[in-house]
Amino acid sequence: MLELAEVRAAAGRIAGAVARTPLLASRTLSQLTGAEQRLKFENLQFTASFKERGALNKLLQLTADERARGVIAMSAGNHAQGVAYHAQRLGIRAVIVMPRGTPNTKVRGTEVLGADVRLEGDTLAEAAAHARRLAEDEGLVFVHPYDDPAVIAGQGTVGLEILEDWPEVDCLVVPVGGGGLIAGIATAVKALKPGIEVLGVESRTYSAMYQRLHGLPVDVGGDTIAEGLAVRDVGELTLAIARRHVDEVLLVEEDAIESAIVALAELEKTVVEGAGAAGLAAVMTHRERFAGRRVALPLCGGNIDTRVLASVLMRGLVRDGRLVRLRVSLPDVAGSLARVATLIGEAGGNIVEVQHQRVFGIASVRTPEVEFVVETRGREHGQALLAVLEAAGVRVGLLS
Repeated sequence: MLELAEVRAAAGRIAGAVARTPLLASRTLSQLTGAEQRLKFENLQFTASFKERGALNKLLQLTADERARGVIAMSAGNHAQGVAYHAQRLGIRAVIVMPRGTPNTKVRGTEVLGADVRLEGDTLAEAAAHARRLAEDEGLVFVHPYDDPAVIAGQGTVGLEILEDWPEVDCLVVPVGGGGLIAGIATAVKALKPGIEVLGVESRTYSAMYQRLHGLPVDVGGDTIAEGLAVRDVGELTLAIARRHVDEVLLVEEDAIESAIVALAELEKTVVEGAGAAGLAAVMTHRERFAGRRVALPLCGGNIDTRVLASVLMRGLVRDGRLVRLRVSLPDVAGSLARVATLIGEAGGNIVEVQHQRVFGIASVRTPEVEFVVETRGREHGQALLAVLEAAGVRVGLLS
């Protein structure tokens, strides 16, 4: 079982080569949730993820022979970039096996760091099996993304820094994929402050740690925006540490993770990936559980595909009622479209898209339909805008 001394040794080993990221209070999020929150900005690491810590701690403990042979890792992205970056710094050859569905931003980011990237398998498990075979065939040292004592110890340095910066913290909410981060953090903080609560967070679609801790057969799978949490099963070592030190694992829905990404972008002006937002998603979902408490949240990664981020932000506007879609039936006479557009503008709505339909799905050829996508100030403003149109005799419906 991992001990505090190993985490402290890792902290000394990686000091200066990995950023000591800030732990900052969020007044707005604290007011919104009723919990005093501080955010640990691990998305500000050079590779935008805490994974650098464990990867470097492992690489620094390789023998001269192992360094000469090179290393191999399997990863959906963040571990890959951490291994690739520090292997390049240390002059060690790195081969990275990634599942074929890995976001392009993570594949490209890993290649830029000098790694030999191989896309194999549709899941992490299939990628891992291929990586193991390559390790044997080419004599490479396998660097596991989470189930390795040196990797776990490196990740635990996040917990050391949180306690050093905020000794009064009484709860840490930590995203769980394979379990390396929470195992390392829990080992460190429970040794230094036994009464502190360490909670894990998983996406409901990938809840392997929750299921294992509750004695359930592991059944995971499906689409998730938090690919860093999309692990088929947790590690045996990380599970053993979690049984000993983790108080509970909370589950969150996909829409809660999306909402947390939007909140962090809008309120904290910081970009996080799905896994990085999971902690905030848990606090927002289980507000009563955290009310009045001092809560630290590691924002564990910021490597989100820009296209996905754009979609999440737009979906957030829809979810909050700040972007609405209206269907209007118009008389087929000159000026009717301009009249409705003027009414929307006078009511404070900002038209961002218009689709004029004369052929498909209309009741009469004499009453064409127009769909407006309109930006509003929120749900109440949207309802007020509808009322203005209806009062002016416009036949309008709000599309979900």
